[in-house]
Amino acid sequence: MIYLDNAATTRPDGRALGAALSFTEEQYYNPSAGYAGGAAVRSAVERARASLLAHIANEKFALVFTSGGTESDNLAIFSSAKRGNAVTTAGEHAAVEKSFAALRARGIETRVAPLLGDGRVDADALLSLVDEKTTLVSVVHVGSETGAVNEIAALARAVKKKNPRCIFHSDGVQAFGKIPFRLTDEIDLYSVSAHKIGGLKGSGALYRRRSLHTEAQIFGGGQESGLRSGTENVLGILAFAGAAEDKFRTLREDYDRLRAYHDELFAALDASIFTRLSARDGSPYILTVGGRGLRGEVLVRMLWDRGVVVGTGSACSSKHPRSRALEACGVEDGLLDGVLRFSFAPQTSREEIVSAAKALNDCAHEFLSKV
Repeated sequence: MIYLDNAATTRPDGRALGAALSFTEEQYYNPSAGYAGGAAVRSAVERARASLLAHIANEKFALVFTSGGTESDNLAIFSSAKRGNAVTTAGEHAAVEKSFAALRARGIETRVAPLLGDGRVDADALLSLVDEKTTLVSVVHVGSETGAVNEIAALARAVKKKNPRCIFHSDGVQAFGKIPFRLTDEIDLYSVSAHKIGGLKGSGALYRRRSLHTEAQIFGGGQESGLRSGTENVLGILAFAGAAEDKFRTLREDYDRLRAYHDELFAALDASIFTRLSARDGSPYILTVGGRGLRGEVLVRMLWDRGVVVGTGSACSSKHPRSRALEACGVEDGLLDGVLRFSFAPQTSREEIVSAAKALNDCAHEFLSKV
């Protein structure tokens, strides 16, 4: 099986998972327990926290463990936007888009900045929406459907220059461990997810500037410094930290190699059928194409039967027939029904890229011959 849907989820990192398993088989104690076993588990969790922080942040940041990117986005948004207005983009993951819809239901004005044709937010339009009453700006780092990279450090600086009190958040789920980046002082909150980089589903984190007041959304025993109650998912946390160590160790070489694979795959597709929808300078981990006259969901099933796994876009928005983000980019109607997203991992090989391209061309020709 050739698996090219890594933006939806990744295969768990066997080394990281194996190293963490002792905390379910032997050291399965509650980190909050007062005896030595609990203290040992708590120390392991804190080492994992320090390791994850060191990859992209300095001592000005702390980290809250959550159940994943969606919860991290919710914690960031609902603890920050309490009054005034909140600004986001038309290219956000559903976790942010739906959270902003909930803000509107709570009486908070929301403003949405448009996208450029390549999937990035229109920076000038975004800044025009920020005023003295803006309490939160949330901009995705890497778009999950287009792979477009927003320069969030520059955007955060510009936002803070216009309104120093405004909180800046970014969903970094598709960026963390994949593109070279470190948090800057102007970025207040940054969401990440374990299962996008070889960790386990059900684990994630929110990076937060230490000086920022953040309000809990889940209440109980006061874990995670009172910001996220509930007994910690120790296995998920330790596997997340281990997977991140592996990812960051080879981040640059993986980035360069996958950029070449990304371009080679598109070049191998039938140019009379397929159009590139991803930005050329976007994340090398995501290649989105549109096929004129095709049906993306049908092609996905045809490819599955040939041993190739791809997606049609964000798995968290799969109930929507067309991509919100691609519509916002101005992609023409004739391509929107035939969208396919290839997404890669460090384990992806050139042989898999070549085979996948051939399989897609064959499936497309078969589909069109029957229309």
